[in-house]
Amino acid sequence: MAFEEHPLRAELTAEMNARPHAVILAPAQISHITCVTGEESGDADREHLKALCQSFKVSAPAASASQFDADFGPFRLKWERHTEFSAYTLIKEGGFDQPFKGLPVGEVPSDWLDALPGKVLTALHISIETGATPEREGADLAGLFDNNSIVGANVADKRATLWTDYQLHTDGFLRFLIRNCDMSASSLGRLVKRLCEMETYRMMAMLALPPAREARPVIADLEQNLSDILQTLAFSDGTDDEQRLLEQLSKVAAETERTSASLNYRFSASRAYQELVEQRADAMRVERITGVQPLTDYMMTRFAPAMETRDNLTRRIETLSRRVARASDLLRTRVDVALEAQNRDLLQSMDRRAKLQLRLQQTVEGLSVVAVSYYLLGLLGYIVKGVHDTYDFGFDTDVALMALLIPVVALVWWGVHRVRDAVMNPPKSD
Repeated sequence: MAFEEHPLRAELTAEMNARPHAVILAPAQISHITCVTGEESGDADREHLKALCQSFKVSAPAASASQFDADFGPFRLKWERHTEFSAYTLIKEGGFDQPFKGLPVGEVPSDWLDALPGKVLTALHISIETGATPEREGADLAGLFDNNSIVGANVADKRATLWTDYQLHTDGFLRFLIRNCDMSASSLGRLVKRLCEMETYRMMAMLALPPAREARPVIADLEQNLSDILQTLAFSDGTDDEQRLLEQLSKVAAETERTSASLNYRFSASRAYQELVEQRADAMRVERITGVQPLTDYMMTRFAPAMETRDNLTRRIETLSRRVARASDLLRTRVDVALEAQNRDLLQSMDRRAKLQLRLQQTVEGLSVVAVSYYLLGLLGYIVKGVHDTYDFGFDTDVALMALLIPVVALVWWGVHRVRDAVMNPPKSD
């Protein structure tokens, strides 16, 4: 076709066929291991897988591969690389005498297993019997699970029956027993994949529970601190107290945000994994076996409360953040109002001082006019007396000085006011 393809078309189409389920013929035994490795250890996983391939003379996965499926002879290995973990599924087809003896994990070199990158989070054995195998009941069935309490269910529209005790056994693995009644090899592979994924995603989702438990007392202390601050705020009577409370409130806000940030990634991932668990559980189409607690019901009795603990803490953190924000706004408003009142009082005080200074200035100006006029008249007196003594114009010097009094005072008053106007209203520069 002569059309222009989107550069991501091939990649996105290939994604639809990524991580296909295995095709499993019953009877079979499966060992599944999930290792939490983080987001940056894909190369280490591939290198470790390459070492196993070299031991069995099998072609190693490509350098950028995120999945690998190969026949190693005694077993088939299916490897998948996910965002935070790697999953190894070992499949051994063929008859067996004991469901949980001679498992495929025993065919792998022990030193290779010991050196698996990351930390093992999920490890389970799945044994699949055919419908021709005599049905196990009572003590025979309980004996396969070390006489622990057993849960089970009919799955896939009663075409298979699943049993487990949800207990870690001495080898560190969970045990699942499947009785295949009428499932094809492809359907059986899908059932095994859903079971492995359900357990893996359940454990990945549960990783949020320990940090949620650790954070609960921290959030409780922050809630109490906030309540104490608000209680003190209700009776505070000064700006100093409010500023101190604002500083304490800022510390509560910072600690709340730090706690929220530290939990955000794990909680967000947990919610995504929870949805996948519920999807896989629904896809298994579980139906009750009379007298036995269904597998998914048993799982949800602890899984659901754990997820609710996470969600409850999330709601508490969000509520605490909103309360801190409202309290901060209230406290800042009170501080601002108090500061504005102080500024108002300061301005009023400055206004009073300015008026007082003006009156004082006017008083000083009046005294200055009197003083300057006095000294000026004194100088003029010397002049008048000198002229009178020299030329004898026949006028009385005192009368002459009295006549000069009003013009001199007026002239001095005018001069003082001109100087004041020049100081108060300087000429504007161009």
